[in-house]
Amino acid sequence: MALPEASLCLDRLLLSGFGANYGKQRSLGLVEHRCGLRTLGNGIKRCGFRSVSFCRTDERKNLTKRSCFLRCKCQKADSVSGLTADDGRPTSLSINGKTNVNNVQELNPLFQSDGEGFTDGNTNGVGTVDGRKIEEEAWDLLKESVVYYCGNPIGTIAASDTSGSSILNYDQVFIRDFIPSGVAFLLKGEYDIVRNFILHTLQLQSWEKTMDCHSPGQGLMPASFKVRTVPLDGDDSVTEDVLDPDFGEAAIGRVAPVDSGLWWIILLRAYGKCTGDLSVQERVDVQTGIKMILKLCLADGFDMFPTLLVTDGSCMIDRRMGIHGHPLEIQALFYSALLCAREMLAPEDASADLLRALNNRLVALSFHIREYYWIDMKKLNEIYRYKTEEYSYDAVNKFNIYPDQIPSWLVDFMPARGGYLIGNLQPAHMDFRFFSLGNLWSIVGGLATVDQSHAILDLVEEKWSELVADMPLKICYPALEGQEWRIITGSDPKNTAWSYHNGGSWPTLLWQLTVACMKMNRPEIAEKAVILAERRISRDKWPEYYDTRRARFIGKQSRLFQTWSIAGYLVAKLLLANPSAAKVLITEEDSELVNAFSCMLSANPRRKRGQKGFKQPFII
Repeated sequence: MALPEASLCLDRLLLSGFGANYGKQRSLGLVEHRCGLRTLGNGIKRCGFRSVSFCRTDERKNLTKRSCFLRCKCQKADSVSGLTADDGRPTSLSINGKTNVNNVQELNPLFQSDGEGFTDGNTNGVGTVDGRKIEEEAWDLLKESVVYYCGNPIGTIAASDTSGSSILNYDQVFIRDFIPSGVAFLLKGEYDIVRNFILHTLQLQSWEKTMDCHSPGQGLMPASFKVRTVPLDGDDSVTEDVLDPDFGEAAIGRVAPVDSGLWWIILLRAYGKCTGDLSVQERVDVQTGIKMILKLCLADGFDMFPTLLVTDGSCMIDRRMGIHGHPLEIQALFYSALLCAREMLAPEDASADLLRALNNRLVALSFHIREYYWIDMKKLNEIYRYKTEEYSYDAVNKFNIYPDQIPSWLVDFMPARGGYLIGNLQPAHMDFRFFSLGNLWSIVGGLATVDQSHAILDLVEEKWSELVADMPLKICYPALEGQEWRIITGSDPKNTAWSYHNGGSWPTLLWQLTVACMKMNRPEIAEKAVILAERRISRDKWPEYYDTRRARFIGKQSRLFQTWSIAGYLVAKLLLANPSAAKVLITEEDSELVNAFSCMLSANPRRKRGQKGFKQPFII
């Protein structure tokens, strides 16, 4: 029996020409991988790839007028299993020969439910909430958001909101946005879409994007990509699918993503853990892709810290919010990606130096974050009594932090029980804001110690009304207001106080909270958050974010039917039903890292430079 021709395209492309594009200059043109199905004399449609360069400027003007959500029109009518909706979107996916139906309980034991809805005395008029119906609706919406490339699922668009006239880039597949979608599909047993996503985005990594004649280092992953179906060489009888990536050159603010490559490594490991199929991560092209990301992140520079130096807007908070420097979110993802990469890298002589640098950075990074980013009532008292202008190798106040920097809100916010990792640390500056993703992923990735991890969850419980309120979860706390907002955000009208990235509430953070709770064996916190979300999230049409201190209003510019809000809820539900499934995302330190960190803590922190105490040089 012949294999489907569209499915052969991916392997032919990736196996035949791997590495051919690495290191090549692309001038000012846009290079695209194209997949076309050509009709032969016998009626058979053959799929082929090629790279095409054309003027970026003219094409960009055309791109803004088109929607990304296009089914691959080069396929034959019978090449996709299942029915299609009136708008051409599939109502079911065919994965590994199995057709998905709305009743997801038939596909995977993770979806078993007692069928009972949630009730609460304070429902604000919502009444009884049927969790099972909300799940079914969420799965239907997630399937409708799937994007196809040559007949194969390749990702999910950011949002399916058609109520607004301005689409911007919400019709594209974002790497960071797809992570909860990919995890949901993995836990459901639908592996092909994740595999396709991993391998196709790997091909996009090899391109060298340009913005005003400037090119980044090798290894950068795009922030997003778009699938377009166009006629081939003006022949209407032959069409081709085009992948058009965005490395930040079209984004608002023109900032390249730092987190895309880190999330890609984390998802790659999750794929292997969930499927048991290690052949993908063992491929030569995938191994090279991992190394390119690591070399980009581990490159030497002027920075003296083991943390990753990045600009504002280079992560989930993709606008100016005063997180430039060493934001916690990037450090937590960086640490997790390093552990995942070390686990997946094939042992070979060519990787010896890279693995040595990786191990050194892991120890130094964990020491730096745990010692200097951690804050609780005890540490706050120490900072309050800091001496400044200390010049010596034995300085206690190493970063010359002025006690007057302690904000008044923190005095009341810090509970007697609990603590957290601050948002940023630079010379003479500590960003005391609580950033949810960075703290939660520090738990998941093992960057925080066990005691610190429990303390972070303690803080969430103690400050539930501030961090969760009516809808999980605040992206950061507190919001910037008044003159501080004007200076730090540049008077950003979208990031007004308690909105969007400035203290807004993001339902997608449910899945990171749930993974952290599963790791620390505290599922009751996640259960409480999910029940809270179910009261409104479906009725509110799955918004991107909520506004106000208590998250009572749908965000003023929030997109509806936001895919990662939908997927985040589904992953949380799946993990609550089967907590052991969280292991595909959790990373643990090995004994060598724990011992090295213990040695650094027991050593005299005021030792003079040049004093020998370690076999390996650790920069702290």
